[in-house]
Amino acid sequence: MVQLLFILILVILTADFILERYLAFLNIKESGKKLPALLRDIYDPEKYNKQQEYFRTNSRFGMLTSSFSFVITLVMFAFGGFAWVDGLVHQFVDSPIWTPILFFGILFIANDLISIPFEWYDTFVIEERFGFNKVTPKLFVLDKLKGYGMTIVLGGGILFAIVWIYTLTPEYFWLLAWAVVTGFSLFMTMFYSQLIVPLFNKQTPLAEGELRTEIEKFALKTNFNLDNIFVIDGSKRSTKANAYFSGLGAKKRIVLYDTLMDKMTTDEIVSVLAHEVGHYKHKHTLINFLISMPTTLLLFFVFGLILQSDILAQALGGTHASFHLNALAFSILYSPFSLVLDIATNVLSRRFEYQADKFASSHGYGSQLISGLKKLSATSLSNLMPHPLYVFFHYSHPTLYQRIQRITN
Repeated sequence: MVQLLFILILVILTADFILERYLAFLNIKESGKKLPALLRDIYDPEKYNKQQEYFRTNSRFGMLTSSFSFVITLVMFAFGGFAWVDGLVHQFVDSPIWTPILFFGILFIANDLISIPFEWYDTFVIEERFGFNKVTPKLFVLDKLKGYGMTIVLGGGILFAIVWIYTLTPEYFWLLAWAVVTGFSLFMTMFYSQLIVPLFNKQTPLAEGELRTEIEKFALKTNFNLDNIFVIDGSKRSTKANAYFSGLGAKKRIVLYDTLMDKMTTDEIVSVLAHEVGHYKHKHTLINFLISMPTTLLLFFVFGLILQSDILAQALGGTHASFHLNALAFSILYSPFSLVLDIATNVLSRRFEYQADKFASSHGYGSQLISGLKKLSATSLSNLMPHPLYVFFHYSHPTLYQRIQRITN
């Protein structure tokens, strides 16, 4: 049984890798097709060639990094690497709480150290080459250090709470752990922009002027109570533009990237904001949160059932059940179900995007939204012709072509 489970884990890992490489191949092949008429004004011939080169460069680099990661993972499984780390941890601590924390901490650090050269190359070679990078080596290091701090405080804190709950009451672990994770997710949904974003970026209230006036007019017209409009200094890291909506209730806020304001007209920015308001009006954030609750509960229920299984730990080279080895094995075995859930989530998310686009269009911002989306695509050298199967598996948003078709019809 242990051998069968070990083979199953390897099959799942290999199948996932093959699927991703096949989807990437289809996407690369599709990207070279002629653009439909609706999209031909986004790139001139010279910039379109640059976009194609950018896309293929990233695709090749993605193939390299994913293949390297796959090989490392296979080696760890095939040669008992995880069991070796488990034995190493037990030489220093033998605590039902601190052993799993140290185990996952070692894996996190090792994985991040291996990833740093790839991240550095992506940032300072690829993104620099195509004119996107604004990150300095100093900022890269500071971001890393801040990321480590967040992982220790937030990730380590949540992990500590979950393991501690399991040591207290294995019988009701699934319910209490679910409650902790759900509560934490709700807290982060409401306060992410106030607590986490300032660690990496500066957010300033949108100054008085034409843009703020037009935004306030739109908010009043749509009966949308909006006091929190912020501008974030995204230009300190990239020339790419974005905007997002965060929070719930009184904590909701609209965040505009300064790069967005540099590239768009006032009406185009308001149209993007109208789209974000559409998400709020349709309660998309709340719906997503409510949907995640039962799926997370089911996840913890199944996880709680198998935490005491010796077979799972033995499949990774261990001798008896342990929280960390069982959790690692479970994460692999659960991945096919996670893939199905991710696909369903993306399908729903794409539907939500259409609804938000329709909301903006219904308030007279359809053409402005189209021109704004085209500018966003042009400035980020977006792939305008992704393969439908790749979209189905990975896109949380409809393609630009699909969105324009819906808005204009």
